Amino acid sequence: MNDDQPQSNPWIKNLLVYGGIFVALLLVVSMFSARGDATGKTIGYSEFRAHLASGDVRDVQIGTEKITGTFKNDTKFDTVPVAGDTDLTRQLQEKGVQYSGKAAEEPNYLLFMLGQSLPLLLILGLGFFAVRQMQKGGGSGAMGFGKSKAKLLTERSGRVTFDDVAGIDEAREELQEIVEFLRDPSRFSKLGGQIPKGALLVGSPGTGKTLLARAIAGEAGVPFFTISGSDFVEMFVGVGASRVRDMFEQAKKNAPCIVFIDEIDAVGRHRGHGLGNSNDEREQTLNQLLVEMDGFEANEGIIIIAATNRPDVLDPALLRPGRFDRQVVVPIPDIEGREKILGVHMKKVPLAPDVNPRVIARGTPGFSGADLANLVNEAALLAARRNKRLVAMQEFEDAKDKVMMGAERRSMVMTDDEKKMTAYHEAGHAIVSVNEAASDPIHKATIIPRGRALGMVMRLPERDSYSYHRDKMLANLSVSMGGRVAEEVIFGHDKVSSGASSDIQYATGLARNMVLRWGMSDKLGPLLYEESQDGYLGMGTSQRTMMSSDTAKLIDAEIRALVDNAHARARAIISDHADKLHLLAEALLEYETLSGEEIRQLIDQGKLDRPETPSGTARPPLPQLVSVPRAGRRLAGGDGGIVPAQPLGV
Repeated sequence: MNDDQPQSNPWIKNLLVYGGIFVALLLVVSMFSARGDATGKTIGYSEFRAHLASGDVRDVQIGTEKITGTFKNDTKFDTVPVAGDTDLTRQLQEKGVQYSGKAAEEPNYLLFMLGQSLPLLLILGLGFFAVRQMQKGGGSGAMGFGKSKAKLLTERSGRVTFDDVAGIDEAREELQEIVEFLRDPSRFSKLGGQIPKGALLVGSPGTGKTLLARAIAGEAGVPFFTISGSDFVEMFVGVGASRVRDMFEQAKKNAPCIVFIDEIDAVGRHRGHGLGNSNDEREQTLNQLLVEMDGFEANEGIIIIAATNRPDVLDPALLRPGRFDRQVVVPIPDIEGREKILGVHMKKVPLAPDVNPRVIARGTPGFSGADLANLVNEAALLAARRNKRLVAMQEFEDAKDKVMMGAERRSMVMTDDEKKMTAYHEAGHAIVSVNEAASDPIHKATIIPRGRALGMVMRLPERDSYSYHRDKMLANLSVSMGGRVAEEVIFGHDKVSSGASSDIQYATGLARNMVLRWGMSDKLGPLLYEESQDGYLGMGTSQRTMMSSDTAKLIDAEIRALVDNAHARARAIISDHADKLHLLAEALLEYETLSGEEIRQLIDQGKLDRPETPSGTARPPLPQLVSVPRAGRRLAGGDGGIVPAQPLGV
């Protein structure tokens, strides 16, 4: 892209500069070395006459201003003659010293002028270098505050196309029109269509917004400038605006081109919200950006693509048509998208025949493209540590557990009582989950500590869920209480541990959302009593609305009632299946990890058919399935509330 334009080679420039400095140093050294070689040891004239009288002198050269010679020990010397000493030649002859006259040296005017002008040349060279640094582009010079820091990416930097982008087909199709505009503008202009001024990519972190922008430039075959929103803002007012002007000047020289501004919310926030005087640096920069995008002068052939995960804080003037003509949502990929993304990243690693991307995609709802790339990388690292030539499904299973729950803590020393408490706690979760019709199927139960959890029960949804129904939420509340209830039933009220803290936190948050946000309380009705502030997709602080003292008491009572009913439901299930609770807890103590199929077999048949390993302990590889995402993952759509499907751990 843009290969026809002549570009200067900075390497040649640096070579010429350093070569000139080296030559100057050589001249200085040669001048002083030549001057030093022409003379020897300087002695006084009286000392010279004393050496001559003692017969120590071998030869001399007599000049009008200097006498040079050599002692018999091969030491050179020089001295200044005394006017009127006519007896020198006679004494030289008497002592047998070879002597001769020495013509006056012709001055080297070139070296003299060079020596005199060398300091001035050095000063001029340093001044020229400083001026070049101040005028240097990219804002990297010593005084280049007002220069743009935008980087020009070409094919030499790695060309990206739509083939490298997977899982966001709708966003890719919406931006395909920009590529067609750049390839053939006349196709649309003859019908009166105008090229879009800009596109705003909106999505959660890691969904591929930057990759999508690079793919647009790669497909269109045009120059691609990239810059971060924070690169505009400096401590000096007016610097950001100057950088915006310089960036658009560079873009005009390379038009048609694409300018990509990452994290534009750093400079594009609402105006008038600054501290003190609103005429601050950030607002000056935003004003200049607004003018450049759609002012009196048209920037033909320049398309602005920006990315942010906070569109709610952007200034309305920035979002209007004519600046950002379209807003493209880059969502969390669904199961089909996750499978395609895994396929892209798996091309870089050698895979074993048992690897099934579909199974991995099924068990990773809520994962972004960056999460899936990290999952593949962790699996490759695990295979390398195990000295394997291929990355097998077991590595992907272990990598998934490590990414979501942390590494195994097998070195952690637990007493028998703590292991027993953990086993019954996880067995309680599993028993309630199996007997709740609306609950997701169990994938795995383990009492091996991972991260901050001593054990966990993971459930695997059969498909991606974009909204949850009341019956499933109530089932999840009961499952979250199952571990605490099992401790109460088996060990008694006084022996209940703090292991259910995460379960209580999850249950309280779910019940709170059901009452305050989702209108699932019959007494309070379908009203919004709490709304998020300054957040995207439900993230940020919350504030209650329509609040009075009586309403607040009723809200607290309804939240308490939901959790208490879930607790009672879990107690009823565990009481009816106490024998299976003991059976499952004993199996966890023996095997430490049970798959979902083994749990169902144990509950249905009362026994477990598991082949033993050569060492005698039954610890075969886990089934080739993956689990649900970690707690706190959010819906790809809807109101952005926290969804249940999560590991339930101690």
